[in-house]
Amino acid sequence: MSTASSTEEKHGHHNPFLAHHFDTPAQQFESAKFGMWIFICTEILMLGGLFVGYAILRSSEPEVFHLAHERLDKVMGAVNTIVLLFSSLTAALAVRQSQVGDKKGTTRYLIITLLCACVFLVVKFFEYRHKFHDGLLPGHYFLAHLPQYAHHGHVLPYRANMFFGVYFVMTGIHGLHVLIGMGVLLWALKRNEAGRVTKEHFTPVEIGALYWHLVDLVWIYLFPLLYLVG
Repeated sequence: MSTASSTEEKHGHHNPFLAHHFDTPAQQFESAKFGMWIFICTEILMLGGLFVGYAILRSSEPEVFHLAHERLDKVMGAVNTIVLLFSSLTAALAVRQSQVGDKKGTTRYLIITLLCACVFLVVKFFEYRHKFHDGLLPGHYFLAHLPQYAHHGHVLPYRANMFFGVYFVMTGIHGLHVLIGMGVLLWALKRNEAGRVTKEHFTPVEIGALYWHLVDLVWIYLFPLLYLVG
């Protein structure tokens, strides 16, 4: 065998799924997974700052936060929590099916995960629309302190705009992550349908599911902090 052929086999150029700068598929997979974990850590650092901000504001106005959080729809929040938990399960099942080379199963679970993401966004849309209708908005757009926006005969103090500022920032950023996660899962689905995912090369599905688990994890913290604790 020639030196050129030897080098080609060493670097795996015969493998269509292996990038030229990796020696083995295992090395490529571990590098991709490690890179995603690094990215997830940076996301947690960013979101951690928001959680700290929430804690500071809540400690300064505990009664206002308590009154404001009662205006959130706990049923909608709970439904979205169940939807995301279920989507995290289907994302994990998609990874499992890709590992055993089940193309149809991988597609099925990725589609279910994407449908769950759509349900989450639809529920969030109706929840946001309700907030706009009731004047529960951040900053000087907050109107729920006015008599015409009274809820069961009670109005909120103007300082409650802080709570809804935190609410819209945190849930808005989370919603953006849901959209990004959908894009990543669609990319994984496209590669799977194109035959670019096999039981030896399931990196796209694994990476997509890892990101989606981050989306789920963040909501698991947001739901009790905003909807239950206040």
